[in-house]
Amino acid sequence: MESTLAQPDPQLICCTLVAVLAPLAAFLINALLLQRGSRVAGWVSTLAILISCVCAVTVFARVWNAGSYYHAQYQWFTIGETKVVAGILLNNLSALLLLLVTVIALPVHIYGTAYMKGDPNFGRYFTYLSFFCFSMLALVVADNMVLLYAFWELVGFSSYLLIGFWNTRDKAVQANKKAFIMNRIGDIGLLAGIMILYAHFHTFDIDVLFGSNGLVVKDTYWMNQDTAMSPFWQWIACGGIILAVAAKSAQFPLHTWLPDAMEGPTSVSALIHAATMVAAGVFLLGRVYPFFNGAQLDLLAIIGCFTAFMAATIALTQNDLKRILAYSTISQLGFMVMAMGVGAYASSLFHLVTHAFFKCLLFLSAGIIIHEMQHLKEEHNLDIDPQNILYMGGLRKKLPFTFVVCSIAALALIGAPLTTGYLSKDGILIQAFEWAGGKSWIYSIVPVMALVSGVMTAFYVGRIIFRVFFGHFEQERVNPAIKTHFTDGGWAYKLPLGFLAICCLFPVFSINPFFYENAWVLKGLAVVDQLSRINPYHTIIPVGVTLASVFVVYWAYSIYVSQKRAALPQHTFLFKLSYNQWYIDRFYNAIIVKAVMSLGSALFWIDKNVIDGFIHLIERATRSLGSLAKWLDKYIVDGFLHSVAALVVAIANFVRGFQNGRVQYYLFSMLAVILALFIYKILI
Repeated sequence: MESTLAQPDPQLICCTLVAVLAPLAAFLINALLLQRGSRVAGWVSTLAILISCVCAVTVFARVWNAGSYYHAQYQWFTIGETKVVAGILLNNLSALLLLLVTVIALPVHIYGTAYMKGDPNFGRYFTYLSFFCFSMLALVVADNMVLLYAFWELVGFSSYLLIGFWNTRDKAVQANKKAFIMNRIGDIGLLAGIMILYAHFHTFDIDVLFGSNGLVVKDTYWMNQDTAMSPFWQWIACGGIILAVAAKSAQFPLHTWLPDAMEGPTSVSALIHAATMVAAGVFLLGRVYPFFNGAQLDLLAIIGCFTAFMAATIALTQNDLKRILAYSTISQLGFMVMAMGVGAYASSLFHLVTHAFFKCLLFLSAGIIIHEMQHLKEEHNLDIDPQNILYMGGLRKKLPFTFVVCSIAALALIGAPLTTGYLSKDGILIQAFEWAGGKSWIYSIVPVMALVSGVMTAFYVGRIIFRVFFGHFEQERVNPAIKTHFTDGGWAYKLPLGFLAICCLFPVFSINPFFYENAWVLKGLAVVDQLSRINPYHTIIPVGVTLASVFVVYWAYSIYVSQKRAALPQHTFLFKLSYNQWYIDRFYNAIIVKAVMSLGSALFWIDKNVIDGFIHLIERATRSLGSLAKWLDKYIVDGFLHSVAALVVAIANFVRGFQNGRVQYYLFSMLAVILALFIYKILI
């Protein structure tokens, strides 16, 4: 792994900036210069991500296993005495993710140009997609927690736009709102963790905090004694980060948004599930990994293991093709989080990389199948769900290329030998058993549950393949008059799928197909000495998992193809528990959502009847006082003033009557006054 800080290389930094900013440029061009239905937008975005991919390959070749890392930064802004810098941090982890995101996004873009053809919002789709890629690429190279949080939010926002892309559908609108709200819960946790880290260490710099010589180091005491944080605040900060990971990477209990996110276009599902949004949580764990102590890593192992098991059990009974793959993603993400918890840091990230290829391939293959089923539905006016595998069957003859590449991806997901899944998943299981060895028996529950989850993966993957591609096509059996015209599509479909299928095979990552320790990804992320074979787990686990998977796949074949065995009984509690997704969504809707809605209604009633009532009472009192003041002003004050004025006018008029200019009248007046005074004196 990198150990020294190299001088910033201007060409390398420039290449990184081009890789990150090219999708942003495509976003701006599509948003400002092109119409939302423009076909040109697709090629603008595809060209941009191709440029990013070329630059990412260049950066990866320069950084990977170079023995040093690159960190370039400049002052961003200052608040008081606090200086916040912005920059790029390039090490093995960020270079790997930069390459992965672009290499996965490129075939998705090419595929999308054909898949979204004819959509009236074709240009808007690629506008959102470019913004999505920019956000994720910036996230993986950001050098401080403020920038990471900013792009973390942008990834969530852009996924919100893409999940609800077909915003005329109520399910899509509800799905993107659900994803947005659940991720906001995790974002609060991440923000709290960042603030606690800054309050203690007075820096946002990821390298200063978590680098090889950082303030937080992985040693016997997990942190330097000079900078040790109090256990309480350390738990709060770690809890916030775990909450953020659970939301973004769909871990229990914040996992329910991901299956609903299937309402977006299938190509979006491929990108979200493969190398962008859900990968951000595991990437965050990789960035801040030294911050976790033993108990918190154990908690991660438990959460990841339970999530993997729960999601695998749910996938067993679902009929919606995309939802099966969604729960498969949740399960595989659980493996990655569990691997982080058991100390298999490199294996976790290795599985993140391999999973990106075969899960992206599965989703793109599903997109072709659903696309053709939708055409069949519209052509013959059928009352079917084009995503329901119960309406499929026998498609290997109608879609031969899709069948081959989908089967390769399925084998990789199961972890069959000669595939990348065999190398990465078995590595996690081996290290999980090594982690539990020498500890209390209760720790063994984690690897055993993970092992069972892996075996269940073989069943639901086998169920998909046999239900979709084998047997007879259900619609032709029900209605023989139906004529199908299925096709694997043109080069825009086949080229991405063929490339991804090749990347699902072992030579891409290791010359030796059976020893995960020889994978170049592991050698770049972990100390090679820790990968030696020191116990029988390295032989027993792969052989045992492979044999169990073969048996389970044959069992699925005997149920869904040869029909020698009965299907799973649907009246049992376990089947209903799986089919209803462990009733977690129902619990949320019945307890949490209803409680929040009831609280909102109560607060609305209080606001309307108490607060507004009090305000209205004050208003009425004020209006009454105003009316009284108006009456007093008009009839008392103004009346008194008017009376005085009238009296003055009357006196003036009376006095004016004496001023007529006649001397005799003045003498008469004076005599009258004197006479009056004389009479007054006599009388008084």
